Amino acid sequence: MTAGAGRPGPLRIANCGGFYGDRLSAAREMVEGGPIDVLTGDWLAELTMSILAGNRLKGRPGYARTFLTQMEQVLGTCLDRGIRVVSNAGGLDPAGCAEAVSALADRLGLRASVAHVTGDDLMPLAGPPVNAGTGEILRETPLTANAYLGGRPIAVALEHGADVVVTGRVTDAALVTGPGMWWFGWGPGDLGPLAGSVVAGHVIECGCQATGGNYAFFEEVPGLPDCGFPIAELYADGSSVITKHPGTGGLVSTGTVTAQLLYEIASPRYLGPDVTARFDTVHLEQEGPDRVRITGVRGEAPPETLKVAVTYVGGYRNTMTLVLTGLDIAAKARVAQEAIWARVPRDSFDQVHVELTPLGPHAYEPGTAADTGGTALLRITVMDSDARKAGRAFSSAVVETGLASYPGFFGLTPPADASPYGVYWPSSVDARAVLPVVTVGGVRIEVPYAPPGPLVSPDAYGPTGGVTDHQAAPPYAGDLTAGPVRPLGRVVGARSGDKGGDANLGVWVRDPARYPWLAAFLTVERLGELLPEIGGLPVERFALPNLHALNFVIHGLLGRGVAASPLLDAQAKALGERLRAVRVPVPP
Repeated sequence: MTAGAGRPGPLRIANCGGFYGDRLSAAREMVEGGPIDVLTGDWLAELTMSILAGNRLKGRPGYARTFLTQMEQVLGTCLDRGIRVVSNAGGLDPAGCAEAVSALADRLGLRASVAHVTGDDLMPLAGPPVNAGTGEILRETPLTANAYLGGRPIAVALEHGADVVVTGRVTDAALVTGPGMWWFGWGPGDLGPLAGSVVAGHVIECGCQATGGNYAFFEEVPGLPDCGFPIAELYADGSSVITKHPGTGGLVSTGTVTAQLLYEIASPRYLGPDVTARFDTVHLEQEGPDRVRITGVRGEAPPETLKVAVTYVGGYRNTMTLVLTGLDIAAKARVAQEAIWARVPRDSFDQVHVELTPLGPHAYEPGTAADTGGTALLRITVMDSDARKAGRAFSSAVVETGLASYPGFFGLTPPADASPYGVYWPSSVDARAVLPVVTVGGVRIEVPYAPPGPLVSPDAYGPTGGVTDHQAAPPYAGDLTAGPVRPLGRVVGARSGDKGGDANLGVWVRDPARYPWLAAFLTVERLGELLPEIGGLPVERFALPNLHALNFVIHGLLGRGVAASPLLDAQAKALGERLRAVRVPVPP
């Protein structure tokens, strides 16, 4: 393949990984399972940047080493078949990762052109970064600071003949948008096609989550243990078909695609460095078995800033988990804590987080008097700037209470030292101040930012770049208290996840006739009643009528982000399933 301006579609872009640690055999499965043009993989969650920073401090590579394992399995076949590889596995050291891929190719006796993209690393910062969500100024010393680049540098690398493109921090969707720019010749003004490619990229970025993985109605998914990874067949107008290789497990349906579209988003205006994609204009159609067509996506100008992920070392933490069984769960939890704090005063730590989690249908329900028996986990986390104080001084004190505490005492965690934790600090930078650079064949190519006309300020969209609540939500004339009481999840699907220190919760109905009821019933106020854990936190709701869905953004639920969150569900992955288990009146 050469530079692909004006080529016909489709361009078949396959995903082989949704996080650092995903299935190692996926690259080989996607290359050998059927025809593809581009192989992509997403290694860089917000948490991953902290992990890679820790690795680098220990003298280990600052990139995802599993990428090399996968390349050893498929690089020769990709070169033989003209399959381009695009990956953000470069992490904090894309040049080092590209060098390792080149060395691998040499060892295998292969001739491969390996490009890498830099320019996202903003260290050292010119000044303390401002938190994009709270307006606070960071007082700590940043460990990393990386701007989210777009797809243009990837396209430039492919235009210059790269067989493998390794990037640092780019947007997840850029792994699809960049190849689309290269293949179809899209320019900065092609907002509609760019927006469509962003939506396709968002769908396949998390691997099997688009093909039935983690799906609310999982019992409908055949062959889930052998779930196939997704493929986006991308067209010149930005439309796409989401599918998978034949003969693989899993399911591609409007439901599985809807679930992934709602994952880790905020406003329907999805801001990106190349385009603002309007998720409220997405139209899905089941074209055939395991084939869902995406059309109608509108694009708007990108914002004038790029998102920046800043991390710093927040301190040290330690967690001990005790099991409470039988009667009087709440009293046992109180006695356990009294015994622990008698040995290590609670107020001696910078932060303490206590979480009582019931297990099973008969377990203690927090905030109620239904303390009639069952099993619960008492999870106590201490956080402090002093590693010794948060280390064995705490965990050993918990163990010491073992024979002088509540009846049935046993724990799940042995005494251990404290671990450092990172804090994610979302910030932003003027897009024109960041200069991406592509290095391919020893040549350095600068890719200055090229916006399509006037830039759009994020302030024009509101606090999270969004439209207001109840937009286009249809009226509902029925009685919201009528109908048999059933688990909400029998008629509603949900998917949730983390957005820095915030959480998002997408909810949808598969029967469009139920959408007016959902929009009227599941208000911000009622969500707080059904999920007491979010009570008191700022919550925004956005309507997506085309998807028969609502999206909620719960601000501050995860504190300073996944790496620093002491919650048992630190990434809010199960928030949607907790909502689906609540029993409510459901009209027939």
